[in-house]
Amino acid sequence: MKQPKQTDYAENNELYEHHRFVAAKGQNLIRIDKFLFDKLESISRSKIQSAARAGNIIVNQNPVKSNYKVKPGDTVSVVLPHPPHEFELIPENIAIDIHYEDDDLLVVNKHAGMVVHPGHGNYTGTLVNALAFHLKDSPLFEKDEVRPGLVHRLDKDTSGLLVIAKNDFTLSHLAKQFYNRTTERIYNALVWGSFDQKEGTIEGNIGRNPKDRVKMHVFPNGEEGKHAITHYKVIETFSYVSMVECKLETGRTHQIRVHMSYSGHPVFNDSWYGGDKILKGTTFSKYKQFIQNCFDVMPRQALHAKTLKFIHPKTGKEMFFESDLPEDMHTVIEKWRKYTSGRIDN
Repeated sequence: MKQPKQTDYAENNELYEHHRFVAAKGQNLIRIDKFLFDKLESISRSKIQSAARAGNIIVNQNPVKSNYKVKPGDTVSVVLPHPPHEFELIPENIAIDIHYEDDDLLVVNKHAGMVVHPGHGNYTGTLVNALAFHLKDSPLFEKDEVRPGLVHRLDKDTSGLLVIAKNDFTLSHLAKQFYNRTTERIYNALVWGSFDQKEGTIEGNIGRNPKDRVKMHVFPNGEEGKHAITHYKVIETFSYVSMVECKLETGRTHQIRVHMSYSGHPVFNDSWYGGDKILKGTTFSKYKQFIQNCFDVMPRQALHAKTLKFIHPKTGKEMFFESDLPEDMHTVIEKWRKYTSGRIDN
């Protein structure tokens, strides 16, 4: 089994990283928090200790406390939130749709069109800029980080639920849950075409598209990319498009969008992966105008993070949240329902 590189930043929707080290034969006995502090750049010793308290530091396949003494030959693995970045995070008074909040975390419903964190030309107006204002008294937001509190994200034009940590312990604990795939996320998507099976699984490694590095690509033979699995269930069919429920087993960048496109069912109006064209239906001008009207109502991919389930890091209780479909997506689905009502092939 191929081991991750020491600083292999995950190309996926979880904002954590996995490091692995093997202690040298001549390694002196040293506390593991000091050992990792010396190995990892831009990571504070307190953050390493928080990771240990959350069970995120593993030595020889067993979790250890921060006072564990590293011995020669020890295999050390650690899961940490992403490190600081080089540009300044500017707090902005932007409204946030908060579904739940306590002393340790909050769950927000991100609206389509909002970027989650600064970067790639979006240094203001993001969800994290809004969170920096809302959580200005939180220790995480006092640090020079651009992704404070984040362990997963959503694409700019995908709507739905995100959990945000307010402290290092919660952040480390949530990162471990996402890394171990013990969280549960279910998305609703409107996709092109109908399905032979009401339920199914799409499996195929996902990596950067070699012809366009901004986009992702499925490598079916597993020679490149990272392992990715998406489970789907058909909720409703409207002749030429279908409403599906997608459950992520992994969380790669653009996973649902690229997996659906790979399976021949691009997400409706997904301009990156071929869903913004008429892929199914008739050649009648009335139908073409209907599709254009749908695109105008919802000028983004029809994808919504509907449910989120995880274990609360402090209480140990299972937390479950559900978000209604946003108005634009709901309106388009109603348009399809009305358009195809009474059809023989519906």
